[in-house]
Amino acid sequence: MDRMVAERSSSAPSSRGGIMDTIRAVMMAVVMVVVSGWLFIWVMAPTRVYGQIWLPKIRADTISTFFGTQGATILLYTFPMLFIAVLGSLYIHLGKNNFSDIAESKGNKHKLAGIWRRPLIVKGLGIVSRIELAFFAMFIALLVWSFSTYLRISFAKITPLSAAANGELVWESKLDSAALRLGLVGNICLAFLFFPVTRGSSVLPLFGLTSEASVKYHIWIGHIAMTLFTAHGVCYIIYWAVTHQISQMVKWDKTGVANVAGEIALLAGLAMWVTTFPRIRRKMFELFFYTHHLYIVFIIFFVFHVGIAYSCMMLPGFYLFLVDRFLRFLQSRRGVRLVSARVLPCEAVELDFSKSRGLSYTPTSIVFVNVPGISKMQWHPFTISSSSNLEPEKLSVIIKSEGSWSKKLYQMFSSPNSSVDHLDVSIEGPYGPVSTDFLRHETIVMVSGGSGITPFISIIRDLIFLTETLKCKTPQILLIAAFKNSSDLTLLDLLLPISGTPNGFSNLNLQIQAYVTREKEPITDNRQTHPTTVWFKPKSSNAPISPILGPNSWLWLGAIISSSFAMFLLFLGILTRYYIYPIDHNTNRIYSYSRKAALSMLFICICIATTASASFYWNKKKGSMEINQIKNMEGASPTASPGSWIYNADRELESLPQQSVVQSTNLHYGERPDLKRILLERKESSIGVLVCGPKKMRHEVASICASGLAENLHFESISFSW
Repeated sequence: MDRMVAERSSSAPSSRGGIMDTIRAVMMAVVMVVVSGWLFIWVMAPTRVYGQIWLPKIRADTISTFFGTQGATILLYTFPMLFIAVLGSLYIHLGKNNFSDIAESKGNKHKLAGIWRRPLIVKGLGIVSRIELAFFAMFIALLVWSFSTYLRISFAKITPLSAAANGELVWESKLDSAALRLGLVGNICLAFLFFPVTRGSSVLPLFGLTSEASVKYHIWIGHIAMTLFTAHGVCYIIYWAVTHQISQMVKWDKTGVANVAGEIALLAGLAMWVTTFPRIRRKMFELFFYTHHLYIVFIIFFVFHVGIAYSCMMLPGFYLFLVDRFLRFLQSRRGVRLVSARVLPCEAVELDFSKSRGLSYTPTSIVFVNVPGISKMQWHPFTISSSSNLEPEKLSVIIKSEGSWSKKLYQMFSSPNSSVDHLDVSIEGPYGPVSTDFLRHETIVMVSGGSGITPFISIIRDLIFLTETLKCKTPQILLIAAFKNSSDLTLLDLLLPISGTPNGFSNLNLQIQAYVTREKEPITDNRQTHPTTVWFKPKSSNAPISPILGPNSWLWLGAIISSSFAMFLLFLGILTRYYIYPIDHNTNRIYSYSRKAALSMLFICICIATTASASFYWNKKKGSMEINQIKNMEGASPTASPGSWIYNADRELESLPQQSVVQSTNLHYGERPDLKRILLERKESSIGVLVCGPKKMRHEVASICASGLAENLHFESISFSW
């Protein structure tokens, strides 16, 4: 009887898991169908079938006194992607904390995916996988198809007689038509532009993407969009000049296209575009950072330029970006509880923050850090070095002193005259992959350069947790770490957490090959060679880092998107039916497109702000009890006995099994790692190759994996090109 009960109890979770997997599979199928339909509409948009048959019929069926002709655009372009975002939130919530995904990911089903994920180095694009290159080629094909189809249909209508009727030559009429079509194709790019930079996106994870890894897509699409919009503007200026209509440049048509608004949007876009080129962005990052806020001006005047009805074609991506941006604004308004700073001799500092147990994240996740004492406007991304599983009440980031901002931060703690006992810090995030599948490989080779070791620290700590707590068999780990100076070797001390070090490290099959490239032998001096810890006295208003929308954040995100959009449709319907419609049909004038656009943008902002704020403060109120408990555990009055903290910290540091790390490490001075030899010597059937470091190092590893000399190498680059 006991065995029967045990069998039933053990089968219950698996049956629930099977049902959950089925539900998620159905949801993913629905997502694929909707996405395919949405993309099909974009493919058909330039054709006669769409413009002369489908669209008139759809407008006839959807036109109403509540939405007018805008209803068709919302139905075809806006609703599908917002529906996918809501469905994606539910999909991710149902799959959260599903460790079976990792265990089941081993096997032959990854071989085909591995072929498509094999890296290529493309000039101008950097390191891309074959599947990325294929999708990029399809996107370019969509743009070429759209532009050529638009031109073919419009040029067929231009004849010497039609041009003469307008007082133009044939080439002038064709230039006018081409200029318009360049803008229409640019709008396709704009429809996709904001999806990659929506950090808390529920759409990107559906396709195995993260916002930090998708920034390059935003860059590619941005370059194409600005090329098309610039050509659109230049062609119109030439057209107006040769047809003696240069006065059109200062025209703001209340019931048509507002040329002035388009010019303002283009100038804002050009200012952003110029500062994105690598030479300017790297040398003058602050100029790039602040100039990029002109996207607000760009979007507002773009909507004024084309009208709100047409803007709904590009609305979904920007709508989701606005939701995410406002939630980030709410999160950034509260200070977080900074517990300590671990100062390393290599001019790096590890910041330890208090966090709630309800906040979980995956290895390689990042947070954005703001220190008002250095700059109130600057937010910098850093990889999380801690593991939310191994260290459930702490979140750590490692900051290397390399730029002006990070140097000022390091000097705050390392200066002999420094007496910092509190630091105001704000956090946005964490952001990262929904799940990871490191266990599918027999061996993991991690290649790092300098501070690029940071994401690997979080991976190793998470594998320690899996080894100790879940008793999972973990792959062999080879860490190849290249440093400039021997002082940078202290970064290896951070492989283990400062306290609560588990016994799982001894069960981890870890080998470290450390290379010091600029020194031929160990250098000893009288400088401090051991980390020092600075402990802080948090303010009572500082709170532990917690999920912005509580433990069920994905469900709340879906609720915000759906409820805010429903509220917007309600406001828009009331405005159109009871205010705009009577003016358009009962008077001799047409309601201004610009005013309608301004009111629509205002409604969007109000609806998002209302629903997001309500959700945020509701969850903040519910989470306040846990936050108070954490504060009480840390000490509501941190001035009580700081000496005891330092004493305990020193004891913890002494108790760390650093001897195990030393035994696992082979040091090499005055040489660089022979990556090709090391990687090709590995004979395991499946080897995951992760690299994070300088561009040259990433390209070298990618070239080795792409060479085809070893079929067992599976490449993954970890790079943050902000």
